[in-house]
Amino acid sequence: MTVIGLAASGEQAILIAERLKPDLIIMDLALPGLNGTEATLLILGLLPRAHVIALSSTSIAASVHLALQAGAMGYVVKEAVGRELASAVRTVMAGKRYLSPQIRSAFDAYNPVAEDSRARWEDLSSQEREVLRRTADGASALQIAEVLSLSPKTIHSYRSRLMRKLRLPNRSTLIRYAMQHS
Repeated sequence: MTVIGLAASGEQAILIAERLKPDLIIMDLALPGLNGTEATLLILGLLPRAHVIALSSTSIAASVHLALQAGAMGYVVKEAVGRELASAVRTVMAGKRYLSPQIRSAFDAYNPVAEDSRARWEDLSSQEREVLRRTADGASALQIAEVLSLSPKTIHSYRSRLMRKLRLPNRSTLIRYAMQHS
């Protein structure tokens, strides 16, 4: 294994990943700016063949669920790094999911629907609804950014946040959701 890049923020992780195209990314979920879950979602949109292992200090099942829903193939708690991280890398690079042993049982029992965590259309801000509506209409991030006087990165952040809030795994299901609710 060779480390080919380091990033200090979610935005920087996206830029570096796009430039270096790594096979594996170990993504800290607690990043300034764009968090690791949102950065994972955006990176995998750009580099669908990349593998991501989420690294976090939390073992809360909902956080694990969000990271995996964003596309991470592994989840390692920071207190267990070292040998466990090497094992996670081997497992994920072999195409299998890896979860730290101390979170496995909590995650297996987690049911986000039972927690009624699915946001409704009415719960979204007007700006989120507008981004969602324009996405459903087929507008690119650049087109939406121009109309709303925002940056394309902000539009990507809105889309990531919407997928997380609505518990949708990818942009296609986000568009389907928007078409049904707008």
